[in-house]
Amino acid sequence: MTEQASGAHHPQPRARTAGGPQQPATVEHVTGAQSLIRSLEEVGADTVFGIPGGAILPAYDPMMDSSKVRHVLVRHEQGAGHAATGYAQATGRVGVCMATSGPGATNLVTPIADAHMDSVPLVAITGQVASKAIGTDAFQEADICGITMPITKHNFLVTDPTEIPRTIAEAFHIAATGRPGPVLVDIAKDALQAQTTFTWPPHTELPGYRPVTKPHAKQIREAARLIVESKRPVLYVGGGVMKAGATAELKVLAELTGAPVTTTLMALGSFPDSHPQHVGMPGMHGSVTAVTALQKSDLLITLGARFDDRVTGKLDSFAPYAKVVHADIDPAEIGKNRAADVPIVGDAREVIADLIVAVQAEHDAGHRGDYTAWWKDLNRWRDTYPLGYDLPEDGTLSPQQVIERIGKLAPADTIYAAGVGQHQMWAAHFIGYEQPSTWLNSGGAGTMGYAVPAAMGAKAGQPDRTVWAIDGDGCFQMTNQELVTCALNNIPIKVAIINNGALGMVRQWQTLFYNQRYSNTVLHSGPESNGLVTAGKASGGTRVPDFVKLSEAMGCVAMRCEDPAELDAVIAKANAINDRPVVIDFIVHEDAQVWPMVAAGTSNDEVMAARGVRPDFGDNEDD
Repeated sequence: MTEQASGAHHPQPRARTAGGPQQPATVEHVTGAQSLIRSLEEVGADTVFGIPGGAILPAYDPMMDSSKVRHVLVRHEQGAGHAATGYAQATGRVGVCMATSGPGATNLVTPIADAHMDSVPLVAITGQVASKAIGTDAFQEADICGITMPITKHNFLVTDPTEIPRTIAEAFHIAATGRPGPVLVDIAKDALQAQTTFTWPPHTELPGYRPVTKPHAKQIREAARLIVESKRPVLYVGGGVMKAGATAELKVLAELTGAPVTTTLMALGSFPDSHPQHVGMPGMHGSVTAVTALQKSDLLITLGARFDDRVTGKLDSFAPYAKVVHADIDPAEIGKNRAADVPIVGDAREVIADLIVAVQAEHDAGHRGDYTAWWKDLNRWRDTYPLGYDLPEDGTLSPQQVIERIGKLAPADTIYAAGVGQHQMWAAHFIGYEQPSTWLNSGGAGTMGYAVPAAMGAKAGQPDRTVWAIDGDGCFQMTNQELVTCALNNIPIKVAIINNGALGMVRQWQTLFYNQRYSNTVLHSGPESNGLVTAGKASGGTRVPDFVKLSEAMGCVAMRCEDPAELDAVIAKANAINDRPVVIDFIVHEDAQVWPMVAAGTSNDEVMAARGVRPDFGDNEDD
């Protein structure tokens, strides 16, 4: 069975409380709306991102009286959803967003889908039209449960106010346990307005929801045996390790085995980038060493990863020599894309802890892997094809250089949130991630506009840490209105706009695969401009929009940087400002590209280290 529920349901009271033993109940006479806020307080929600509207309005009145729940009034519901995701990713707690019915709820669909793809614990609370009006196409009615059924872990429609405490308790339990994910709670307006009783803890029952956390001992022993017998193992680490809080255990396992470690885009920071066993990020824009290590491996120890197409490339040619140990808490992922020789269902922390014991037992019995020849190959590839970039010949700013310097000059525990595109890949490559939960991005959905609101949510959840949003000029124009939210709510994030005047990643594909026909990817001019509107040029001209003026209008300190000689000083100034949001418009060279690269739909064997540069591995590694 999978954890994906089939749709909205109305659980009946039972004699058991999910997540713990029965405790003496407290009973209060309240409205449904008051019951909702009390329930949020009891489950530990301290921050809600949202916008009021007609159907959810009853909930906003008692929220004024809560001393435990802080509401952050966003400028768009999409911002509320991404902020809740950023909060959850930075804190490890459940993120909460709230919206009204109809368009308010449907504006949450993108961040809910984003959280679903990246397994982020999220509870979205939406108002619904009065129960008697449901199904009549009433004003601002939308079947948000039906709409979000494929992209939520579970969802609820509440029409009876007595169900509110139980539903909230269940929603938070489902979102946070097993494979985390988004849960939607849709509450009819009359249920919020009606009188009811608030009882806590509620009686709950979740039939069929029993995530397996403890792995099977026989499978663990078999995995350990394969590890010590293999010659070219790779620890293929996904975001599930981060979500399980298993990063300390991962380091112990890696050092115990001596195997190379590759961390996916969602797992950056789960194993220190600087560790000598870390060979980089795999995938379409992964390091040559990481991509090739997977291709040449004879054993993949896959922990909390799902064989995503961006990692595997052409699936039938991926890691052709490798046996597969696949550990995941979601049994639906095992065997979905790649058959597993040793399937292990369980929580990553439990799995890795048991693997450590089993591998140590193999060592104690005199069975130890010899990876000397393997590391000789890996180190040669790492030395021959390191990550790097060329500075523009015209003296303009290199985007990679900008991002690298931000990473070097920021405090050690800085959190980075990236949008989607070239800047996302450069931020993944050229900032060193030494700690977990310091890298936030939209991996599975690839949602443009994620960075600013996610950074806002991360800063709200971790107010004492520096938070940088690394954004592109395309992404920034989708959700920058949340800078107003940051300015008005004392959420001083820092935003780096990597401004190349184009939809950079799409432009790169047009350069490589569409004969440099740049159809609708230039952002700084249109068909009516006659080339007079420019951006991304050191010579200046009219910028539409002028990101400095725009950011200042939204209450931020704003700067522009075009000269490499000024780069460090501008970044240092941004780091020193902590009472307001800061935005820097970095005007960078428009032709910079992301390398290495595996073209979509091709084999990882065809990885290109740079444009026109195909790595030469010789023939001996294919033995």
